[in-house]
Amino acid sequence: MTDMTVEQLVAQHYGRDGLEPAILAALTEAGKDIAHLDPVDLAGIDEFHLGWRAQTMALAERLGLGRGDHVLDIGAGIGGPARCFAASYGCTVMGIDLTPEFVAVAEALTLRCGLSDQVSFLQGSALELPFGIAAFEAATLIHVGMNIKDKATLFAEARRVLKPGGRFGVYDVMFAEDMVALPYPMPWAASPEASFVDTPATYRRLLTLAGFAIEGEANRRDFTLDLSREMRARAAESGRPGLGLHVIMGPAAKDRLRNVMDALERNMIAPIEIIARAV
Repeated sequence: MTDMTVEQLVAQHYGRDGLEPAILAALTEAGKDIAHLDPVDLAGIDEFHLGWRAQTMALAERLGLGRGDHVLDIGAGIGGPARCFAASYGCTVMGIDLTPEFVAVAEALTLRCGLSDQVSFLQGSALELPFGIAAFEAATLIHVGMNIKDKATLFAEARRVLKPGGRFGVYDVMFAEDMVALPYPMPWAASPEASFVDTPATYRRLLTLAGFAIEGEANRRDFTLDLSREMRARAAESGRPGLGLHVIMGPAAKDRLRNVMDALERNMIAPIEIIARAV
């Protein structure tokens, strides 16, 4: 890629002018008090991954997050999981994301939730984390690796900033069986140039080489499909909810969501959760 780096392409893909006003307008229309938000109010918008808030909570439970933990959320988006970890588990959370618009919105929504003393955000690269050695008890990587080719450096950086024994929760879209050509656009990329979906075996190998011990792995495809069917049934009865990922993705949402769910239904891809521990 000559005119634009992959990281620039990724940031451009996610960035959207007027994102904060669009979110606040959707919240107001839904009857939320935007001056005093609860993280639960935002769940339909800010859980930008398969499995949504239910998966965020499940991941936190499997990581054993608790009060006093300093957690790093790599690729934090607009801050949904970070706020969830802080509000529900008492953690102090630092989120880092490549997309400036996401960081600005994450900070603004966190302030409206009254969580700025527990949750903060920085703009930066997952391949060069601006933190010292052994700074965190836990870290999460939620639907981020699909945009990163150099996963060896990604995992090495995560290991560097984790304390020995620290927990790393990876939750990415991976190939379910064979490496196949995926339909685009996808939620994480408009074309293959910024998409680096890989296999669970590659993740396990590179995590181990980076200094992690794999403690658990789960395919969350069926869980996600069941939730999706429930959501579609509710929408059929009462209409599409105003608070949804279409607010973040804008007009491209329909094609991106259709493609990812079709690939999921056809078992081309699966959301895979891996729990690793720094050794």
